[in-house]
Amino acid sequence: MLPKTPKPAIWKFIKGSAKTLFVLEAVCFAASYGVYYRMNTNREFRQHIHENYPFVLDYYYKIGELVGDSKVRQTDATYWSAQKKSD
Repeated sequence: MLPKTPKPAIWKFIKGSAKTLFVLEAVCFAASYGVYYRMNTNREFRQHIHENYPFVLDYYYKIGELVGDSKVRQTDATYWSAQKKSD
């Protein structure tokens, strides 16, 4: 029986990097889903995003229009304009 040869250091580095990358990707996916869920269910959060990061909200609306719900942009604009008038 042949003795085991030690693994080169590069393989240990690749294996460790792959694990780290997988965990990092899972965390980023969970965070992006959390933001999407909050944007999808909370109009005040969408207004905050609109005031501070309008390009993010524009992408959210584009994805929603692509998937099928095309009324959210108009509904939000109507609600926010009515809210500004009442203030």
